[in-house]
Amino acid sequence: MTRKLRMGMVGGGAGSFIGGVHRKAAAIDGMIDLVCGAFSSNAEKSIASGKDLNLDESRCYGTFEEMILKEKELPEDIRMDFVAIVTPNHMHFSPAKFALENGFHVVCDKPVTLSLEEAIELETVIQKSGKLFALTHNYTGNSLVKQARAMIAKGELGEIRKIQAQYLQGWLSTDLESTGQKQAAWRVDPKKSGIGGALGDIGTHAENLIEYITNLKIDEIAADLGVFGKGRVLDDDANMLIRMENGAKGSISISQIALGEENNLSIRVYGTKGSLEWHQENPNELITRWLDQPKKIYTPNGAGLHAEALEVSRIPAGHPEGYLEAFATIYKNFATHVLAVNNNKEIAKPDYPGIEDGVRGLKFIYAAVESSKENAVWKKI
Repeated sequence: MTRKLRMGMVGGGAGSFIGGVHRKAAAIDGMIDLVCGAFSSNAEKSIASGKDLNLDESRCYGTFEEMILKEKELPEDIRMDFVAIVTPNHMHFSPAKFALENGFHVVCDKPVTLSLEEAIELETVIQKSGKLFALTHNYTGNSLVKQARAMIAKGELGEIRKIQAQYLQGWLSTDLESTGQKQAAWRVDPKKSGIGGALGDIGTHAENLIEYITNLKIDEIAADLGVFGKGRVLDDDANMLIRMENGAKGSISISQIALGEENNLSIRVYGTKGSLEWHQENPNELITRWLDQPKKIYTPNGAGLHAEALEVSRIPAGHPEGYLEAFATIYKNFATHVLAVNNNKEIAKPDYPGIEDGVRGLKFIYAAVESSKENAVWKKI
């Protein structure tokens, strides 16, 4: 590494959960420094948030447009290298497009945009700009998720036949949005969340995890969406059947009204030779079962891991690694790619989610909504 990368941030000011997560994750591997930001749609709040983060006041901006244009004018050895967008969904597209068109790489929270039309347009903008784009499907950064992907890619599970995924939360079991809770309020508002509620917030994580681990695309989906919260118009619960491109079948269950559940993201994959399961709430165990041998449990940096998993295991075996470390892996791999580009080098297969994953996520949301409107008929993604 020749130097640390300089990050600007859009969103993530006072009261933001995900802004703090991004800042912590970006800092873990010592490759990135936060140097500027437009942290709120309110200029005063944005500048105040920047000061609270001990940033130079001259680089605490009132709008993302101001930040991008003024940073562009700074000398190359001072200006930011990339922008991290950590806003609600409706504020992903505009700053991402503006940053790319002005010569900056982008890291963006998921889902990638408010609508499928925006996602497709953004894909074109990225291609024209020649800049890098990362989407923070953070669970793919977990070392044991990478172990699962490597095992399947190497044929250790045989032909994949069945997949089950779930993402269950209970935090919207009550009318939380009416209390002024910001995180709930924007997620149930179609003008800020898009046409999917829980679908966009957590369903896309389940969809992305399935496709990342198996390296197979979901071909068709039959979805039954539920709206249980009083006065809500967006889904807060969903049950889906899926058909994979190789003929495998499976199901996805998501909910934000599953009372008592915290952050229960889990996946099970069954092949002809073996099966595996991984639970986000216990991320330090990958459980495998086999046709002709005993059950095996893999752990971070433990015995038997493939290189793909060992590369992102930061600490000795027996020390837990979880959410922040997985998030940090996305930033680390993205930063490694940016540094390679800066030094006129190539990385054959960058291992972080990108715009293709973002477009897939929006297509998944749209197919599920259309399917549910037609009484769970099968829809192509």
